[in-house]
Amino acid sequence: MNEHFDTPDIGAADPALLRRLAEALPAAALLTGAAIDPRYQFDRRGRFSATPRFLLRPGTTGELSIALRLCEEHGQPLVVHGGRTGLSGAHRIATGEAVLSTERLTALGAVDAAAGTLEAGAGVALQAVQEAAEAADLMFGVDIGARGSATIGGNVATNAGGIRVLRYGMFRAQVAGLEAVLADGTVLSSMRGLEKDNSGYDLRQLFIGSEGTLGVVSRVLLRLHPRPEAEANALVAVPSVEAAVALHDRLRRLLPSTLSAFELLLDGAFEGALAHMGTPRPLSTRAPVYVLCEVQAPDAAGEARLAEVLMEALEEGLALDAVVSQSRREFLALWALREACPEFVRAHDGILGCDVSVPRGRMAAFLTAARAALLPIDPATLFFVFGHIGDGNLHYVIRTADRAAAAEAIYRQVAAHGGSISAEHGIGVDKKPWLALSRSTAEIAAMRRLKAAFDPRAILNRGRIFD
Repeated sequence: MNEHFDTPDIGAADPALLRRLAEALPAAALLTGAAIDPRYQFDRRGRFSATPRFLLRPGTTGELSIALRLCEEHGQPLVVHGGRTGLSGAHRIATGEAVLSTERLTALGAVDAAAGTLEAGAGVALQAVQEAAEAADLMFGVDIGARGSATIGGNVATNAGGIRVLRYGMFRAQVAGLEAVLADGTVLSSMRGLEKDNSGYDLRQLFIGSEGTLGVVSRVLLRLHPRPEAEANALVAVPSVEAAVALHDRLRRLLPSTLSAFELLLDGAFEGALAHMGTPRPLSTRAPVYVLCEVQAPDAAGEARLAEVLMEALEEGLALDAVVSQSRREFLALWALREACPEFVRAHDGILGCDVSVPRGRMAAFLTAARAALLPIDPATLFFVFGHIGDGNLHYVIRTADRAAAAEAIYRQVAAHGGSISAEHGIGVDKKPWLALSRSTAEIAAMRRLKAAFDPRAILNRGRIFD
């Protein structure tokens, strides 16, 4: 995996460009030298990030347009920063790049209750959107652990998923309208929020999941959902991954309108998270696999139905033990256990985390094959696997002495089982070597043509996704 990645090193920042930027932008929108905080070079995986030539922080779409136009005219490569919570290295700074941060694009509109929408700037934190929706007695459909720092623009750029894709879909499904600025400063705006608009290409879809390589998202019109009157979750011990998949399918069939999450925790992740939290075991039964499922319902009947279905699963041996939340405190405590998994693994050295997806029906076979491929590389490998079984997304996390060989083995097993090497965090820099495992030659060539059309001088996130 690339610790460094290259863009042409064309020396120091162009004085003429800096002069033009300083004349066109307010002081807060352009920082240079010692005024640039070291946090922009921070990487959650501790990898190299160069010193930026300068820092752009536009506060409006107009300022963003000016900044991009001038940088494009001078051929200045830019790396786009949101909340810097991505795990594929797209935000790491290559030599010669300047940083374009969306942190000042923080305008947050009022909730339109009639339309069920909310307008947010690219730099608004996901948690702020969630809180605004909740204050209007609505909810936002995406939730991720980094909600306090992950930004809406970054969520759009990576098509974020999270824990409730099962019910609400990926971030793409939450976008009712979008505004983006191209590398030459052109503003493309589609913020009307129309459910039906077939007047040509739906250009907004190109920017969702594009990792900032085609344009910079400036504003988003977000869809909101009715807030559930009742929520409950349950932690279930099951005998195998096959049983977990079967339990998911049963709940999906019997609770089709209320099942909102179905999380998988293999024993290594479960026991590690418990020890990390220092909390009592919520279940006395020890099992190789645990699932955390959630229902969101219009009334308490949905909660009762969850308990009934789980009782039937226990009687049939599909589940070994279960605990259903009986209060808001218990509900949050069970989710805290799941959210402690990434905190637990980050506390260890030698960790390799692979965010992948495989078809649900092939998940058990993948896990068996991946383990068999990894143990010969390092017999001391420790496995801390967890994820979103409802949408096939696994956080395949291991501790190993040979991360490079292990990553190669994991991604090849993902491909062999019909999966994707990236479920949520994009390709960025780190996953470029394996892109061809998930995309055909023709698909990659088409993506290159799009990049060339939208950003002919390749100033935006150069070297991300592909070289």
